[in-house]
Amino acid sequence: MAGITNAAFLNKVIPYGFNVATLGGYSLDYPTIEASKKIIQRGRKEFNFPLDVISHHIKNEVDLIKKTHNNVKVSANVRAINPQPIIDIGNIKNLDIVEINCHCRQKEILNIGCGQEMLKRDDLKEFISQIVDNVDSEVSVKIRANVECVDTLKIAKLIEDTGADYLHIDAMRKGIFEADWELLERICDEVNINVIGNNSVNSEINVKKMIGTGVDGFSIARSVISGNLEFDISNL
Repeated sequence: MAGITNAAFLNKVIPYGFNVATLGGYSLDYPTIEASKKIIQRGRKEFNFPLDVISHHIKNEVDLIKKTHNNVKVSANVRAINPQPIIDIGNIKNLDIVEINCHCRQKEILNIGCGQEMLKRDDLKEFISQIVDNVDSEVSVKIRANVECVDTLKIAKLIEDTGADYLHIDAMRKGIFEADWELLERICDEVNINVIGNNSVNSEINVKKMIGTGVDGFSIARSVISGNLEFDISNL
């Protein structure tokens, strides 16, 4: 993420064994775009496209990946404070998955009630359901685990109840630099939605730990972006 996962980058890494490529995260409405500008101003990489450009940009990026890797699903991780901009992206031709960002923890995003603050919304179920019911693509929801004042398992079950296709979990634990394997295992035991595990997938040992929790798949970002991917996923 963070301004790196564009089509050109993803086309280079897909051959390592990935079957889903995620673009983003993209800000889709005025509040999130303004927040992205503030993030950039303090020196962090961030996607930043005007409202009248963003949809066209995502469509072009999707098509660039499909042209080279038509057997790979393409996902777009997006954020907005209302469902409609996400619905619009979820109906882009050739986009396989629209992923609702309930994960970002940048202060500018949190200040507008977006990112992981979404997990505290009273209307989160209705927000996600509205998207599920009105898009042609599949729907994924990416969340951060162990957010203060949020019951991660309860949120997982809520997302399952919306009819979303994927639950993508960054299984982080504050102050601990390894995924919360036990939480992932518990969630996988108690929900039927497809669970995608994220966090600490930086070695073959940890890949096996992740798979051992019962997840249906796993995602990798940081070790790919840094160039420190020390194993071939297709050989696991």
